[in-house]
Amino acid sequence: MLGLAGSAAQGIKDVGTIPQYRRLLQLEWPRATRPFKLADRVLFRLLSRDEDPTLLFEFFKAVKADPAAEEWARGIMREAASAALAEAGYGDDPRLRGSGHRIASAISQFLRSPLAEKPFIRSGSQTVLHPEAHPPSWYSVAMLASMPNLQRERAGFTERLGHYLAQPAPKKAFVLEVGKKTVRPQHLILGDPIEADSKGMPKDLPLALHYIELLARMGALEWAPVATKVLGRLLRDCDEMGIWRPKNLRSLPKAANKITYHYYPLHLDTKTAEGKEVDVTFRLALISKVLGWSLSYA
Repeated sequence: MLGLAGSAAQGIKDVGTIPQYRRLLQLEWPRATRPFKLADRVLFRLLSRDEDPTLLFEFFKAVKADPAAEEWARGIMREAASAALAEAGYGDDPRLRGSGHRIASAISQFLRSPLAEKPFIRSGSQTVLHPEAHPPSWYSVAMLASMPNLQRERAGFTERLGHYLAQPAPKKAFVLEVGKKTVRPQHLILGDPIEADSKGMPKDLPLALHYIELLARMGALEWAPVATKVLGRLLRDCDEMGIWRPKNLRSLPKAANKITYHYYPLHLDTKTAEGKEVDVTFRLALISKVLGWSLSYA
């Protein structure tokens, strides 16, 4: 359901349902088609707190062996399903609104607590996220970014979250205790994840674009100095027609974090110069429109 790549250990060749669903949305695949209709039923069941064990999907065996992991497994899938459905335009559906408010309340409690500043504890030789900490995730932020009504209803929370996401993320590696095991999280955001050089060029360009767009949709970009600097740098690399054309671009920028699978690249032609430029050009234009800028080209 959540896999961002195939898993040889589990014998799975394909990416998970939710990343594939979100990718089809980015590609503007017709929403009335069968793939969406079938997936919608499952995603809404994930929101309903249905305790059917088959809804654990890839976590079924892990939860069977360690029942203490069930709450975490269902929670992360519920957040991912909420993000997908919000991006699909279900923001006014009462089922999604209920899930959105529950997720927002859990994050809000975290942001108001001392854990927001000190979210880690030591467990043996490892740095572990405090078991009571509920920081935002890529999924919960994407959900909120796609639900403007929820943003307005919880304006104070949205602003607090925006300021939290603008602060530097901790650089230390940490793990989550899930039942009796520990896992390395790819989905949590404990601050601005963008790493950029002194000139504003990000190490992971797709990740930076995705994060900047989420902040822009939340009205929080102005508080994020690193994201703002990176956006300015990318815009300076655009020509008079608005096409992103940096010097010495030899290959398509690669994604280091698989969390952007659904987002980048959408255009798979990497052999021509135009094919290497189109995705970043599109994202910069979209971010500009989200920010309310009036675009004009020579």
